[in-house]
Amino acid sequence: MIKYLGRRLWQMIPILFGVSLGAFAFIHAIPGDPARLLAGPDATIEDVRAVQSRLGLDRPLIIQYVYFVRNAFVGDFGRSYRSGAPVREVVATHFLPTAELSVTAVGLAVVVGMGVGILQAIRRNTVPDYISTVLSVTGVSTPSFFLGLLLIYVFSVDVRWFPTGGMGGVRHLVLPAITLAAASAAVIARFTRSSLLEVLGEDFVRTARAKGVSKRRVLVRHSLRNALIPVVTLVGLEFGFLLGGAIVVETVFSWPGLGWLLIQSIGFRDYPVLTAEILLFSLQFLAINLIVDILYTALDPRVVYA
Repeated sequence: MIKYLGRRLWQMIPILFGVSLGAFAFIHAIPGDPARLLAGPDATIEDVRAVQSRLGLDRPLIIQYVYFVRNAFVGDFGRSYRSGAPVREVVATHFLPTAELSVTAVGLAVVVGMGVGILQAIRRNTVPDYISTVLSVTGVSTPSFFLGLLLIYVFSVDVRWFPTGGMGGVRHLVLPAITLAAASAAVIARFTRSSLLEVLGEDFVRTARAKGVSKRRVLVRHSLRNALIPVVTLVGLEFGFLLGGAIVVETVFSWPGLGWLLIQSIGFRDYPVLTAEILLFSLQFLAINLIVDILYTALDPRVVYA
């Protein structure tokens, strides 16, 4: 296991290097000049060139990339064009709201999704199964922005139970968390149902039933644990996407997370923040995939990494 972890961590380096190269080239290809935005609408050509020289944007792109990689290795991603603060502080400040929202949404999606999926599996082809299927399909097919606006209209404007947006106490977290969790819960429910139904038809489950093992023990100890591997994979992917910044939901609810920061940075052509965010998203996915692989060994002892 130690050798496997070391190999996986070593493999992250070229992946992150490739992501940084692609992100750097793509971001600098976005139309617009951050120096012109910083200099202001009334700035002269000399003023714009002075800002470009100060930011290092007058250098060849390959030289800018070399400087970026050199500084990134020591954790220095430069300063934000928009605020002038160190990029590390800017990203860290907005990462915490995204982490709070994502963890809440994933927890809600797992509890609701797995609960509904298990109910569908053990009540297959019954009324609860049909109703849950309709709700799952509705949850997957409903756009996040529409669901968010609908929840705001009903629970913020109409009955006034929750605020329309912003970040504050628990009341500010409820609506964006539900909006973010809806689609994930629906997908998790479908995966849980199909995976559990497949396991329930296996020979070892029929053997356990023939031995007189209780239905609850068969479900929890024998069936559910073996059905969780694809569900854990899905949850890891969903968590990675949410940590990457739920752009639509954070924009609708004015939630100051990474998704909201990404939109602001694109509008201002804040190259250092954009590059740092993309690298952070990639690192999160790699780390979550590694954690999911490790969880496989806990769920199924037959999984062994050489």
